[in-house]
Amino acid sequence: MSYKLLIVDDELPNLRLLERMFRRDYYCLTASSGPDAMRLIEQHDVAIVITDQRMPEMTGIELLRATAEMRPHMVRILLTRYADIEALVDGINCGLVDMYLTKPWNNDELKLKVSLALEQYESKKKATSLVVANERLSQRLQEMKAGFVRAMRDALKGKDEHVYQHGSRVSRLVASLGQNMGLSEESCSELFVAGSLHDIGIIATAAGMPLNVGGPTAEYLVAMQENCQRGAQILSTVPELRDVADILRFHHENFDGSGSPRGLVGEQIPLTCRILRVVDEYDLMTNPRPAATPLSAEEAITNLESRCGKEFDSAVVRAFVELIRQPEIKQEALTEDFLASDLPEYAMN
Repeated sequence: MSYKLLIVDDELPNLRLLERMFRRDYYCLTASSGPDAMRLIEQHDVAIVITDQRMPEMTGIELLRATAEMRPHMVRILLTRYADIEALVDGINCGLVDMYLTKPWNNDELKLKVSLALEQYESKKKATSLVVANERLSQRLQEMKAGFVRAMRDALKGKDEHVYQHGSRVSRLVASLGQNMGLSEESCSELFVAGSLHDIGIIATAAGMPLNVGGPTAEYLVAMQENCQRGAQILSTVPELRDVADILRFHHENFDGSGSPRGLVGEQIPLTCRILRVVDEYDLMTNPRPAATPLSAEEAITNLESRCGKEFDSAVVRAFVELIRQPEIKQEALTEDFLASDLPEYAMN
């Protein structure tokens, strides 16, 4: 492979000397001014540029600055005089100059610099290739994750339309509540998916969930715990969803330690789990199955508040009450007509 070496100097003898020195090993391009050099850099994938600093139309530093983004892999060698030391220091500090030599230069030293520059050029290209490859892999994994989540949502909808609608409402609310409580974008994304799929375990059961009106019954608690564990097992098969699986697995822990599966107490329970628990219970009370009588929003809030410190985190309940009393939240997220057919973009980041 013949690497392209660009030589820039307004003194013709220097151009000819440097071209003769390197033309056996490199594809040499020459320019007698900064603007001419810029045109060549636009047209060619230049590996190394050797440029004089003092030129009439554009200095070497100005040339390197103008082409830095155009050819980020290009290794830049500056030829300076002792009087150019201030410009050289600025260029090095700004990352524009990779190497430099003072005029008059030593040919052997310059050849060594160019040889080292070629190694640096290859290292830059490899590093960039790795970054690009990692970005492509990450994008592919995110697409696979999104596809899996949508497939699970479709399966849930086919199994039980009511549960699917419940998850759609809960997903929006838990993500909004997480944002209001200062969780990171990643945690809010995980909450959105967890809210959407927290009942996914029912696809492995013959019947749907029992009713849960006015507080959980013994039958409901047993069925819900079994459902949570099945759902967590399903999601944990996808490495990118294991944190989401843990939200499902522990979101029925009680704040006072009386919950399951581990009897976690207070802040031992992850905040994401405490958030999902409150929102899940609220929606089950206000939007039960058609055979049951729904509670009003205020009745459900009173129910949640009566269970604070026992089942729920009081701080989460307070933040949730503030959230749902916002008119836009009530209108968008708490109606049966809301269909979350597509995940918000941030939910897949």
